[in-house]
Amino acid sequence: MGQKRLLQEALSCKGKLVLLGTSSLAGAVLAVAQAALIAALLDGVFLQGSSLEELHGQWLLLGGVLLLRVLAFWGGESCGAYLAAAIKTSLRRRLAGQLLAMGPVRGASEATGELLAVLGDGVEHLEAYFVRYLPSLFAAAAVPLLILAVITPRDWPSALLMLVTAPLIPIFMTLIGRMAQWRTRKQWDRLQRLGAHFYDMLQGMLTLKLFGRSKQTVKSVASASEDFREVTLDVLKVAFLSALVLELLATISTALIAVAVGLRLLYGSMEFYDAMFVLLLAPEFYQPLRQLGAHFHAALAGKAAAERIYSLLKAEQALQQEPETWRFTGPVTVALEDVSFAYEGGAEVLRHVSLQLQPGKITALVGSSGAGKSTIMSLLLGMMAPAAGCIRINERVLNAAGIEAWLRHVAYVPQQPYLFQTSLLENIRLAKPEASEEEVEAAFALAGGAALAAALPKGYETMLGAGGVELSGGERRRVALARAFLADAPVLLCDEATSGLDPESEAALQQSFERLCQGRTVLVIAHRLGTVRRADQIAVLESGQIIEAGNHKELLTQQGAYAALLSAAKGASV
Repeated sequence: MGQKRLLQEALSCKGKLVLLGTSSLAGAVLAVAQAALIAALLDGVFLQGSSLEELHGQWLLLGGVLLLRVLAFWGGESCGAYLAAAIKTSLRRRLAGQLLAMGPVRGASEATGELLAVLGDGVEHLEAYFVRYLPSLFAAAAVPLLILAVITPRDWPSALLMLVTAPLIPIFMTLIGRMAQWRTRKQWDRLQRLGAHFYDMLQGMLTLKLFGRSKQTVKSVASASEDFREVTLDVLKVAFLSALVLELLATISTALIAVAVGLRLLYGSMEFYDAMFVLLLAPEFYQPLRQLGAHFHAALAGKAAAERIYSLLKAEQALQQEPETWRFTGPVTVALEDVSFAYEGGAEVLRHVSLQLQPGKITALVGSSGAGKSTIMSLLLGMMAPAAGCIRINERVLNAAGIEAWLRHVAYVPQQPYLFQTSLLENIRLAKPEASEEEVEAAFALAGGAALAAALPKGYETMLGAGGVELSGGERRRVALARAFLADAPVLLCDEATSGLDPESEAALQQSFERLCQGRTVLVIAHRLGTVRRADQIAVLESGQIIEAGNHKELLTQQGAYAALLSAAKGASV
């Protein structure tokens, strides 16, 4: 599968591929011309008695051919490099788009370290395929055929010998390649595992320290590295064996032709010019085949990486659908209608859920862990699609084609917002890239962050580390609220931003959150009693079903599941 898809990638860049083929064909023609000129010069000087001055024009012509041959080789290398660069750029863009389209839910099954290995080393491994192997493949197809066509009329026995011995090289290359292929796949698999192991170690460094597992982790990394080294040495052993066999075959074949030509020349059954012409072309005949064998193992690494790359891209076409243009200028009503959902290979998480979110109203989702609250949020964010039922936005059914347009009308405030390794300004501006500095500052002020910005060393230009490690949990949530204020979207989805904070920070953030909710369609996963009391509608989830719905007073009066949740939390959380 890997090689077929790589060739399809190459065919998508037809211009560069045509130049690559032209360079290989030009190199073949120039190799024949070079041999003909050298043979003619040697025949003229040593047998015809011509002086060097008399052959001045042929010397210049030979110099021109040599220069053109260098340019043809350089052109082939350059075309291969440009082809590789274009395909690598395209693949990285498509991989990034695919991972973003998969989202955090569908992408959760992929190990982050392995994905980093694919995006980095995996894509880089393709360069050898396009820069070395593919030009060698073109040359191996063009040069031997042209040389055979030229030699056959002059010396058919040598041509026959070439025709018999040439197939031995690709046959042995294929046989050894089969032996090397599974080793190369194993090497690539070990590389991905090693990358995943390193990433896990870096991400969990604090946990490893706290549990005293640092030394054991160092040993496990050393063991994984040793395993990768052994697999790599196995691959190199096969590569060296392959190179030895192919070089031996090419050398013996060239020697056979040289002996046969020498004997016929010695007994006068062959002209000197023809003999020299054949002898000069014999190494040229086998050289592309030798190069193809030399680069074959580098291509195997590219093929192994390509299999993993295209396994990630296998759903690419399914995810690429015709985009829909959604634009809401007024209030937005969101309705879940008889929605059911089950994760792949698991039991049903949601069963026939119906819920309506009204403009200007706050709807709170409450329920025990695993009840399905986060699943509903993921469905509304377009990370997953309902297995049954539908989500309707102002009477318009939400589908995969409309997700991107829908999300432009949504602001999302997670409980653990992620901050990127850039300035505070750019972290807030993520919600609206075209926003001015004044708009960003106004949004952060509404989120209660003006004092924080003033206290930072460089204000809004202060660089934040990955994940916002310099900021506290409450400060990071202020950045998330500022993003929502800046987005100014009619729909607000929130995994309650005040949960898990000290009372002072909670009270300050609660005020900012209430300002943000005004005039919007709001759904919040509620953890605090304060949020539940203020909600216009409370939906109680249990085992993937809404078992109660109403406001705080109504549900307390019923003395059902909601009242039980409040009682169990002792009024602190639900």
